[in-house]
Amino acid sequence: MSNSTKPKRIGILTAGGDCPGLNAAIRGVGKTAIVEYGMEVLGFNAGYSGLINRDYTELKESQLSGILTLGGTILGTSREKPFKIDKNSNEDEHKPEKIVQTYKDLGLDCVVCIGGNGTMKTAHMLGNEGLNIIGIPKTIDNDVWGTDVTFGFDSAVQIATDAIDRLHTTANSHQRVMIIEIMGHNAGWLALYSGLAGGGDIILLPELNYNIRSVCKKIEARYESKKPYSIVVVAEGIDHPKGSSAASHVAEAIQTYTGIETRETVLGYIQRGGSPTPMDRILATRYGAFAAQCIADENYGTMVAIKNNELTTVPLEEVGGKLRLVDANFPLIEKARKMGVSFGDEYL
Repeated sequence: MSNSTKPKRIGILTAGGDCPGLNAAIRGVGKTAIVEYGMEVLGFNAGYSGLINRDYTELKESQLSGILTLGGTILGTSREKPFKIDKNSNEDEHKPEKIVQTYKDLGLDCVVCIGGNGTMKTAHMLGNEGLNIIGIPKTIDNDVWGTDVTFGFDSAVQIATDAIDRLHTTANSHQRVMIIEIMGHNAGWLALYSGLAGGGDIILLPELNYNIRSVCKKIEARYESKKPYSIVVVAEGIDHPKGSSAASHVAEAIQTYTGIETRETVLGYIQRGGSPTPMDRILATRYGAFAAQCIADENYGTMVAIKNNELTTVPLEEVGGKLRLVDANFPLIEKARKMGVSFGDEYL
C-alpha cells in the first residue's frame, strides 16, 4: 500500500490453542491502532475461519476496555488451516482464495495474526498470496522460533508451579512418588521452568533422551538418603508408548522397578486457562502496540519479537515450520544438575 492520508483498515484474529494474554494482545493492537493512528479495526471470529466465512465485528475502543485481565479470547479461536488439503473431502473449498477475496472486499490494509507456530506458517503463506500480514507470537509452550519469549508462557508456568507445590504436601504425607505431566509435545520449556520453580527432583523433557532405569536409580537413592518422597515432572511429549499418557507410563515403570508407591497427575488444559499474569499482560500489550506501529510503518510480512528484552521484527518466512527447543546445554539445565536435579539421562 502506498502512503496515503486515508486511515488504514486492519483485521485481527487469534488462531490455534488458547492461552492467557490473548485479550491483552488484541487490546494492545486495537487501542494503539485506533487512538494513536486513527485506524479502523475489524476482529475476525474463530481464527482463520473468520476470514474464510467473513465472520467479523468492527471493534471500537470501548469494546477493547475491560478485557486486559480476561483469559481466553473475545474473538474465539480455531485450528483451521486454510492451506491444508483434506484428502477425504470431495469439496475443494478454495479457502485461501476466499480469504484473499474477503481481504479485498473489506478493503483491508493488513491482518494481524496472533498465534503459535502453525498460525505463523499460515500467516506467511497468506503473505505469499499478496496479503499484508503481521504476526504476534503466543503459546504456553514458548517454542515459537525467532523470539526469546511468547506470552502465555509465564501464566502457564505459574499454574503448573502451583500444582507442583500442592503435590509436595500430599507426596510427603504419604511418602509417595508423585508424577505430574505438563504440556509440551516437542518443547520442554514449560516442564523445565515449572519443574525447577516447583522443586521437582526429576524433570523429563522431550529434547533429552531419558532412561527409565536412571529415573528409578535417582528415586531409590533419595529413598536410601531418608528422603521419603520424590516429585517427577514430565513433559507430555517425552518418549512413551502409544495408548498411554507420559505420566502413566513413567508411574507404572517406577512402581514396577522400585516397588515405591507412585501416583500420577495430568494437569492438562488447566494450564491454558484463567487470567494472565502481570508479566504476560505487559508482554502481550507490548507486542500488540508494536504490531500497530509496524502497520503504520508498513513493515509487513513480519512477526513481532523480543530479543534481549528489545522489541524487534523477524521475517515470517524465517519463522514458519521451525521450533525453538530446549538445548541440552541450556544454562538452566546445567545449574539444575549441579543442585542434584535429574533429567533421566545420567546413567546412559
